[in-house]
Amino acid sequence: MLFHVYIDVHIPHGTDPVLLKTLREREHERAKELQLQGKWSHLWRVAGKYANVSIFDVDGPAELHEILNSLPLYPFMQVEITALCKHPGSLELNK
Repeated sequence: MLFHVYIDVHIPHGTDPVLLKTLREREHERAKELQLQGKWSHLWRVAGKYANVSIFDVDGPAELHEILNSLPLYPFMQVEITALCKHPGSLELNK
């Protein structure tokens, strides 16, 4: 099941910079792991923001929820999720 996920990260002012550096490193590693597993199939940065647009390919909403909760920066995220399905007019050129 495919999901379009918009993630906007808001780090509170005064957050310990050492903690933030550690969280960002762990976030990068977790994202890489999920991409290699094929779960996080697309990842785009939103220019000018600490945000991204992603496509997740998971078994369903429960798995997506578990994945998002496993992200080290999740407590600082605002997330918008849209379930996707194939459009009948899609030529599927990117097989």
